[in-house]
Amino acid sequence: MVEIYIDADACPVKDEAEQVATRHNLKIYMVCDGGIRPSQNPMVELVVVSQGADAADDWIATHIQKFDICITNDIPLAARCLERGAFAIKANGDAFTEDSIGMALANRELMQDLRESGEITGGPKPFAKSDRSAFLNRLETTVQMAKRQG
Repeated sequence: MVEIYIDADACPVKDEAEQVATRHNLKIYMVCDGGIRPSQNPMVELVVVSQGADAADDWIATHIQKFDICITNDIPLAARCLERGAFAIKANGDAFTEDSIGMALANRELMQDLRESGEITGGPKPFAKSDRSAFLNRLETTVQMAKRQG
């Protein structure tokens, strides 16, 4: 059975993910280090991990299985999920794939170096309504693909 894992601390699409999962009767794990209210939905399990830089990432990477889906903007976590045969989707609907993850990791490192040197001071563009729509479309198609393969 396909399950959905959400890197939930800063995820702007938790409600949308829950809607899609409910429609497909899939279990969701919302993994965070606290501060998120539990859902009344019995298919949603709130997992509160200890405070720490990668505690939620480590929990997800340890528990996710082949054909499960991870929702995260964290590139190293996405890479770990892909290594386990899972799918990984950003909150804006972009999918991480085996073909794109290497470039994403390299670009992340480059941008981090540029930020540390002061050459770049801005962050990512603000989350938009179109991102929410793209996410819903991507999650729906990914759930369907995962259910066919799993």
